[in-house]
Amino acid sequence: MLVSIPHTGQDLAGLEPRLVSSWLARKDADWWIETLYDFAAGLGASVIRTAVSRTVIDVNRDPSGRSLYPGQATTELCPTTTFDGEPLYRDGAAPDAEEIATRRRTYFDPYHAALHAEVARLRAVHPRVVVYDCHSIRSIVPRLFDGVLPVFNLGTNGGTSADPSLVARVRDLMAGTGQPFVVDGRFKGGWITRSNGRPAAGVHALQMELACRGYMADPDPIEEAAWPVPYDPVGADRTRTTLVAILSAALAWARA
Repeated sequence: MLVSIPHTGQDLAGLEPRLVSSWLARKDADWWIETLYDFAAGLGASVIRTAVSRTVIDVNRDPSGRSLYPGQATTELCPTTTFDGEPLYRDGAAPDAEEIATRRRTYFDPYHAALHAEVARLRAVHPRVVVYDCHSIRSIVPRLFDGVLPVFNLGTNGGTSADPSLVARVRDLMAGTGQPFVVDGRFKGGWITRSNGRPAAGVHALQMELACRGYMADPDPIEEAAWPVPYDPVGADRTRTTLVAILSAALAWARA
């Protein structure tokens, strides 16, 4: 198993003078996900993450710049707005095509090279490999989706990135929590899931998008003085227990 953690980074790569605010630039990070999943290595999984903020470049977007969700609001490869539509850059300071290409070479390409190298290493010794991509988002983001997001949002790119039997195991565990869940709802899997999931070649990719309320306080609206809230291990325990079960089941499936 390879666990990918692409959106917890806080490093703004020296962009601060060009940004409206550093808080806005970090507002949409996947807060505390690296802590929530800190058990993964102990299960035997490889873990890859980046320290670079998604505002610098989003390593889970199509590198060509094409939208992964045509017709729906989303953010770009190098985002210029927050999820709520707030501008990230001061007037005239947004990156141009040349700068975006440089950021891709500097940050995006190495992250994916690391993913692909580890998948290849694992696949050379195991008949089946699971790539599990970890994410979270606030429960209410009207610009991106209607209403309140389910706690568990499993993405399989419409059933193409992983074997149905693996997806069924994870679905059963989500259903057993009694909390809201969906498979291939608003979040069907980003570039990491879509580019790595090759079931016919023995590589099965899943994206898990958690609603923040599943493991942390999730106020609406949020304010700079109170976001993010501190990680609460007691409040996160129920969801963390489920995630341990999900990763353990995926590993057992891969080893079967």
